[in-house]
Amino acid sequence: MRDLTRRWAWLGVLVIGLVLYVIVLRTLVRTQNPNFVPSLLLLGATVVPLAFLTFAQARTGRWQVPAAALVVAAFFGGVIGVVVAGTLEYDALRGLGALPMLFVALIEEAAKMIVPIVLLFVLLARRGRRLPSDGLVIGVASGMGFAALETMGYGFTALLASKGNISTVQETLFVRGLTAPAGHTAWTGLTCGALWAMIASPTGRRFLAFLATFIGAVAMHTAWDTFGGVIPFIILAILSLGWLFIALHRYRAFAEHTQWAPREPSPV
Repeated sequence: MRDLTRRWAWLGVLVIGLVLYVIVLRTLVRTQNPNFVPSLLLLGATVVPLAFLTFAQARTGRWQVPAAALVVAAFFGGVIGVVVAGTLEYDALRGLGALPMLFVALIEEAAKMIVPIVLLFVLLARRGRRLPSDGLVIGVASGMGFAALETMGYGFTALLASKGNISTVQETLFVRGLTAPAGHTAWTGLTCGALWAMIASPTGRRFLAFLATFIGAVAMHTAWDTFGGVIPFIILAILSLGWLFIALHRYRAFAEHTQWAPREPSPV
């Protein structure tokens, strides 16, 4: 029963989050009180990514990443990632005059890895754990934080550009919130999972796998920012999420068939 509850907890997070979003939206529209705008932006940007994080965390095997690590990854990973990426992109724009989407993707994918890498060494030092599934879910949390803050920024910009048109803000929050799991969240999860897999079994093959995963994440990010239209987004979303689900399955098998998996109690 506990495993079943854990596996379906994401649905509760999604439903409760959507209910809260609708309540805030209706209150904002009815009262026209701008004090509710921050709450609308926060809920609109975080509900779907948080539900996806809960979904991924429940499917990483018996090991569970400490809640504190997920909070740190989501909060600090998002804030530091956004600040570092924004600063580097701004400096590059001033120096180059224009910044190709490839460099934007490279900067952002690298920036989102800062906090997960720190957490890797902290968890190794304190718990001796280096399961790829841990890395994947921590990466998902960091990507979630980054995506949520970025979505809030775009929502606020849409509010200003539309001179307070809530419908425009809703559209921005809906599109970016709904696509976040297939974007920043999935790409950072895949890269961090590959990094943890390399640390768990340090071989040349694992290093190449990590490098290929990072390059793949940068390539999908670049394509996401470059191509417009619904069809390219659907194709990229299927590729990103499909790759992530395959990684989840592989890393779960790794956890259950290695010495790092929890041992069954010996019979008395």
